[in-house]
Amino acid sequence: MASHDESGKKSNENEMPTFNAENLQSNMKVVYYCRTFMSIIGGVIAGICGFTGLMGFVVYVLVMAITSVCLTARAGFSIHSYFDSWNRVLLDGFLGGLLSFVLFWTFAYDIVHIF
Repeated sequence: MASHDESGKKSNENEMPTFNAENLQSNMKVVYYCRTFMSIIGGVIAGICGFTGLMGFVVYVLVMAITSVCLTARAGFSIHSYFDSWNRVLLDGFLGGLLSFVLFWTFAYDIVHIF
């Protein structure tokens, strides 16, 4: 992940940190790719394990929570060095990954338990 530029001197503690737009965009791409990939993996696991109904969505929430913790750990628990807010890591891409999860969840469930 790319971090923002920090100058060696701090003139005012109330200054907002400056972010390089390209680095921030690159970091967001990483978050979206990780969430999409983990949604696919979680959907396949939920389908193979035979989860149906609400239990499948609980698996999705758990997978996204684990993904958020892993992304935060990857950033060294200093989110503000790489993103402008915590919401970028914790919530962005949550609903977009849900569609991939449901697709692969139903696909894996059908292959393993129906056919």
